[in-house]
Amino acid sequence: MAAKIYTDKDADLGVLKGKTCAVIGFGSQGHAHALNLKDSGVKVIVGLYAKSQSREVAKEFGFEVMDTADAVKAADVIFIATPDTKIAGIFEKDVAPNLKKGQTLLFSHGFAIHFKTITPPDFVNVIMVAPKGPGHIVRRQFVEGKGVPSLIAIHQNPGKDAKKIALAWAKGIGGTRAGVFETSFKEETETDLFGEQTVLCGGVSQLITAAYETLVEAGYQPEMAYFECLHELKLTVDLINESGISGMRFSISETAEYGDLTTGPTIIDASVKKRMQKALKNIQSGKFAKEWIAEATSGGKNFNKLRKEGQGHAIEKVGARLRSLMPWIKKRATKGAQASYH
Repeated sequence: MAAKIYTDKDADLGVLKGKTCAVIGFGSQGHAHALNLKDSGVKVIVGLYAKSQSREVAKEFGFEVMDTADAVKAADVIFIATPDTKIAGIFEKDVAPNLKKGQTLLFSHGFAIHFKTITPPDFVNVIMVAPKGPGHIVRRQFVEGKGVPSLIAIHQNPGKDAKKIALAWAKGIGGTRAGVFETSFKEETETDLFGEQTVLCGGVSQLITAAYETLVEAGYQPEMAYFECLHELKLTVDLINESGISGMRFSISETAEYGDLTTGPTIIDASVKKRMQKALKNIQSGKFAKEWIAEATSGGKNFNKLRKEGQGHAIEKVGARLRSLMPWIKKRATKGAQASYH
C-alpha cells in the first residue's frame, strides 16, 4: 500500500501559534529544527544541561536557553533531540517529572519509543517528525527555500490533535515543501537503522575505503584513488538523486554503464544481500539496540577506538589536502558543538 503523502496545503502552522516549543538538545537535528521553526514564526526555547557546550552556540543564534527541566515545564511541545542512548537518562531526570496533561512529546527518530528505553505517560501526545537527512542539510535546504522529505508518526494521541501538531511542525521545518509521509515508529526506526548501516553510512564508507585501498596497494597515486573512489561519488549520487539510477546511467558513458551493469553485480552480489538480511534481523530483534546501548553506557571504548581508526585513515589526509585546493567546498567545523557545523 502506497504511503500517505502530505504537502504544504495539508499543514497549518497556525496550530503552533500561541504555543511554546522546546528543543531539548542543540545538535544536528536540534539546531536545524529550532532555527527553521524560529524562521517560520514559531516561539522556540532551547533546553540544555548546565555545562553543555551548545549553550553559547544557541544563545548566539538568539535563543532563550534554559535548564532542561525548566524548558519542559514552560513548553507545550517538547522535542527531545538528544542522542538515542542519552534519552532515557534525560527523560527520567528532567522530562518525566515535569510533564503535564496537554503537552506533546516529539522525536525525530523512533529508537527510544520503539525499543522501549522510555515509557511516556498516557496523558501526553507522542509524535515523530523525522526529516530524511542530516540536520545540517535540513537547515541548509530550508534557507535555500527547499525542503527535506520528512516522515510523521503518531504513537499516542490523548489530545486528539497529534497529527495536526506533527504536520504543523513538519511544515515549520520545511518538510512539507518536499512531501511528508505517514509511517509508524516501528517502520521508521527499523528502516532508518538499516539504511544507515548497510548503505548510507556503513555501506558507502566501507565501499569507498576498500576501493581506495585496492588502488593504492596496486601502485596508483593516492590522489587518483581519492578522486575515482570518493570525490566523484557525490557527482554520481547527484545524478541518481535527480533522475534515479536509470537517469544516472543515461548521463554516463556507455563504457561506464557497461562496467556498472556487468562488474557491479560481481562486487555487490547475493552474499551481500544475505548479510544485509542478517543486519536487518539484528535490528528487528533489538540485538543492535541492546549492543549499542551497552557500548554507549559503558564508556564507548570500542566505539571510540573504531572512530579514531577511521579518522586516521590515509584517505582522510589525502582528502583534506585535495579539498583545500577547491575553495568552493566550504570548510566545516567537525569538532565541538554540532550546531557549529554551518
